[in-house]
Amino acid sequence: MSSRSKVLVIDDEPAARETVEALLAGEPYDLFLAANGEEGLALATSLRPDVVLLDVMMPGMDGFAVCRRLRADPELAPVPVVMVTALDDRDSRLEGLRAGADDFLAKPFDSLELLARLRTIAQLNRYRRLLEERTTFQWMTEQSQDGYVLLDEGDQILFANRQARLYLNLPEAAQELPQEPFLALVRRRYRCEPEEAWRDWPAPTKPPDFGARYLVLPESATAPALWLLVSVLPQPAQARRLLALRDITAQLAARRDMRTFHAMLHHKLRTPLVTLLGGLELLAEGGGFSSAEDADVVQMALRGGRRLHATIEDILHYLSAAKLQQPDAGFPLDRLPPLAQGLGATLELPSLTVSVAPELLGTATVLSERTVEWLLLELLENSRKFHPQRKPAVIVSAAPAGAEMVSLRVVDDGVTLSPEQLAHAFQPYYQGEKSFTGEVVGMGLGLASVAATVWQVGGTCHLRNREPGPGVEAEMVLPLAPRQLATNPE
Repeated sequence: MSSRSKVLVIDDEPAARETVEALLAGEPYDLFLAANGEEGLALATSLRPDVVLLDVMMPGMDGFAVCRRLRADPELAPVPVVMVTALDDRDSRLEGLRAGADDFLAKPFDSLELLARLRTIAQLNRYRRLLEERTTFQWMTEQSQDGYVLLDEGDQILFANRQARLYLNLPEAAQELPQEPFLALVRRRYRCEPEEAWRDWPAPTKPPDFGARYLVLPESATAPALWLLVSVLPQPAQARRLLALRDITAQLAARRDMRTFHAMLHHKLRTPLVTLLGGLELLAEGGGFSSAEDADVVQMALRGGRRLHATIEDILHYLSAAKLQQPDAGFPLDRLPPLAQGLGATLELPSLTVSVAPELLGTATVLSERTVEWLLLELLENSRKFHPQRKPAVIVSAAPAGAEMVSLRVVDDGVTLSPEQLAHAFQPYYQGEKSFTGEVVGMGLGLASVAATVWQVGGTCHLRNREPGPGVEAEMVLPLAPRQLATNPE
């Protein structure tokens, strides 16, 4: 909240507005002037002033009507209104009170009286607004699933919301707060991890040094572990600190389960499946079956095994997306043509052309060659998969995309996608097309993996229909690596 109060003057007489402006010059007020009621109401709506000085006798909408309009607006109703009038009769003041005026000033102005009235009313209004904000803050924190704790300069708890009291095992009564420092209190119940991050408490952490602070309640025979992330929120008054306590137990469990699932796929599924596929391929190539039916069974099993293998590889690529980026290595864009051409030959694409803008020669992306190869492979496979004859003509290009960015595009001449397909293409498990059997080929994770990798290095992804069509254009906008990586790759 600004330290200067906002004063709105609504008066049709230029001389009266100039007088107020001169009297308040040098005072700690931001002054706003309106020449009629409509203009004043518009300014009041946009400014929400601390005080309104409102002339009574104005043509059109008089001061009484303006005051009633202010009081009818829920946002402006609490704003103090001081009516300024040359009238000194009892009826005018009663009408002003009925309209909702808080105080009255008579013309001509007494400068000392004006300043005293404004100072008192502005201070009372600002105090009221502070109380409103404090009430709103308390209500919001009580509804939150996070814990909030306000500490003084001595590390004593001044305030704790309902969730924080639950985490810290404090009494429910707001006035019953512990007399010991916060750190001593939590150490009796939690492990403070990592220990290095808590050594400088209550100083704020420095993420490059230690990262985040955690409170860990170890698992017991009757209860699971509890992890709380402790964040120190910035406060204008440096002596006080506002802490946020967030339960991240479920997030850590999900991350652990994902790693376990990933390892299971690698070691429990991939190895035996590769062995099974190898055996089926040997059987299919060796022949010597006693009947055509036996040969058909082997071929059917081989097709099913390959489909299952492709599905598992899809999942593994998606789970590994974050590990594929290596910004320190960099991929020189000079190598894009042979890399893309090699992938085109592997996929048996009938036509693939590659171009790199001359100004990009000698530069590199932040991604490793392996990552770029995998990204292009995903996009080229999509081009082939969704082409009516599985034989797309593809154009791969690299062009500048603003400061220190490169745009990699893969354009094909296949199908045209619907708006719904374009909008959801980067979502995991979304499929744009099914096979004739109704079975979804793959898991729809390819484009999601591409997007995950690009987003995590600060890039963007776009998918749009080719113009003129048919076909689709997939674009990846990637940061460029430092120049030395392009010329001296490690």
